[in-house]
Amino acid sequence: MKKYRRAVSVLVLKETEVCTPTGCGTVDQILLVRKPRPSDAWQLPQGGIEEGETPEQAALRELREETGLDVPAVLHSSTETYCYDFPPDFIARNHPVNDGQTLCFTSVRVLKDAVVQVDHHEVDQFVWVLPEQLLLYIKRQEYLKVIERVLEEARKLKVKS
Repeated sequence: MKKYRRAVSVLVLKETEVCTPTGCGTVDQILLVRKPRPSDAWQLPQGGIEEGETPEQAALRELREETGLDVPAVLHSSTETYCYDFPPDFIARNHPVNDGQTLCFTSVRVLKDAVVQVDHHEVDQFVWVLPEQLLLYIKRQEYLKVIERVLEEARKLKVKS
């Protein structure tokens, strides 16, 4: 039987101003980080949930470790999950104790002037993208669809507040 590590992924949102020929307005950008590996390198910040941690605590810790962003609280915890097997080359190289991960998802908001500082170990690059640009970076369609559903949940929360 396969064994999956519990992990959490963080949808980080930041408002930005955009202008089109019809006018200007505010939209959300999404933070993506790049893992230094040959495939499926771009993803939301994520990491394992340690013993005794809640997914929300793990999300804030992983976000701080991978991006330097210190966010006081999670905006939303989604019911969405994404389970995947580690690629064979990752297994051969790292000999993990698990066969893959099961991700749960949280959302946070950061200020417009938030500064990202990647650790250059786990993460070597970052980019802020508009929602319609996600497909340029996220290649696994199932993962992309989950991110889009989590984004929709976060948007609904913003409308209510």
